[in-house]
Amino acid sequence: MRSCLIVDDSSVVRKVARRILEDLDYSVDEAEDGQEAYDKCRQQMPDAIFLDWQMPIMSGLEFLKLLRAYVGGEKPRVIYCTVENDIGAVAMALKAGADDYMMKPFDRTVLEAKFDVPQAAVA
Repeated sequence: MRSCLIVDDSSVVRKVARRILEDLDYSVDEAEDGQEAYDKCRQQMPDAIFLDWQMPIMSGLEFLKLLRAYVGGEKPRVIYCTVENDIGAVAMALKAGADDYMMKPFDRTVLEAKFDVPQAAVA
């Protein structure tokens, strides 16, 4: 089973994303900020990461840079999720190592399109 770490300071966003990802047969874990997410990744690297842009303690961009520099941190598929409609912010995330991005608010169709990739493509 594929694993996904949802990183968002909003419990509502985490709950909605969890339901959709579990329907896609992901084993899901959650983190409220980038620091908690980084600590979890150092314990066990997930196959995919749903990553919020703005969070307390450590932002999504800071987390992404640390993740990609960490041994094994190149492995997870990272989908950057933001309310920012700033192409510069999206470009920074992609340059830092995000695989894709999506805008908030999202719906089931958008989230499924970003995460429902064949198992072989994730491995």
